[in-house]
Amino acid sequence: MKFSTAGALVLASGLLLALAPLRAQELPSFKLLIRAGRFVPATLEVPANTKFRLLIKNEGPGAEEFESVELRKEKVLAPGASSFLIFQPLKPGTYKFFGDFHPDTAQGQLVAK
Repeated sequence: MKFSTAGALVLASGLLLALAPLRAQELPSFKLLIRAGRFVPATLEVPANTKFRLLIKNEGPGAEEFESVELRKEKVLAPGASSFLIFQPLKPGTYKFFGDFHPDTAQGQLVAK
């Protein structure tokens, strides 16, 4: 069976598209809860030099935000809402995050090891 260059490109593109959902599912995922204006856990260990997904759920009672200036990430969640953020590989270290709605209690850190 012979393929033209265009046919081979179409086949290769189709294979990449078919495998894309598998690659997304392979990302390591970590859970972070927001409960009563606090992050649970307050310190979350993640693998260094590895792309990962942070699953965030706000259990309420009010709105809260995940924000990190140094990581350039922010996400506001209504009470009961869930969302996620994708992080590119982090160098080993500690990265602080906070919540704007409860600045005194909503403090946390990602530790990349």
